[in-house]
Amino acid sequence: MSMLAAATPTTSAHFSAPLLPCSHTPRRSVAAPFRRARRPRLSTVVASVPDPAAGPVEYTPWLIAGLGNPGNKYYGTRHNVGFEMVDRIAREEGITMNTIQSKSLLGVGSIGEVPVLLVKPQSYMNYSGEAVYDDMSLPNGVLRIQRKGGHGRHNGLQNVIEHLDGRREFPRLSIGIGSPPGKMDTRAFLLQKFSSEERVQIDTALEQGVDAVRTLVLKGFSGSIERFNLVQKYKFHRV
Repeated sequence: MSMLAAATPTTSAHFSAPLLPCSHTPRRSVAAPFRRARRPRLSTVVASVPDPAAGPVEYTPWLIAGLGNPGNKYYGTRHNVGFEMVDRIAREEGITMNTIQSKSLLGVGSIGEVPVLLVKPQSYMNYSGEAVYDDMSLPNGVLRIQRKGGHGRHNGLQNVIEHLDGRREFPRLSIGIGSPPGKMDTRAFLLQKFSSEERVQIDTALEQGVDAVRTLVLKGFSGSIERFNLVQKYKFHRV
């Protein structure tokens, strides 16, 4: 699936990774929020870095979860783009994914000065909420960031929302994986690997996704995010 939060069977893949900002926490206590498995308190995302003039600098930790299925059987498939996004962020930011907790593979680190927890649920897509999304409505390789939303009939995302007491107010980054051709079964399409051309588009999307996540974590939903969505929407259009 895709990143920031989920994957939906409407022909596009989300960087299955709900980004769940936690309450403001001083930099020196970065690890503290991650020691116990607690249901995160959701708050409106303005920016991760507050106004320095307001007093001692504090940073908002982020939980970044990419949805997918564990095991070699699903590696490289459309259904696991969310895992790929988390892996790319981990590599670019020097974060080691080496902890198993709460039915997830975890990595603790930071983007800039902002603490982040990277998560790859190991409970299979439809039960992703037990640990902490992929969506078929976007063309292959097209990204979209949203402040909030529903589950779009995506079982994994629906499970996440259920485990958050029905709350939908968490950012999500979608990575398009395209639609099944003709009458092809949706499940077969999701578990299919990308063609060579599609793979190039996905790799480019993952690269752009890392920059998008950095912008969101460091600056919140600013005008740059709106411009990002507009550019992504038309990036494969030919005049």
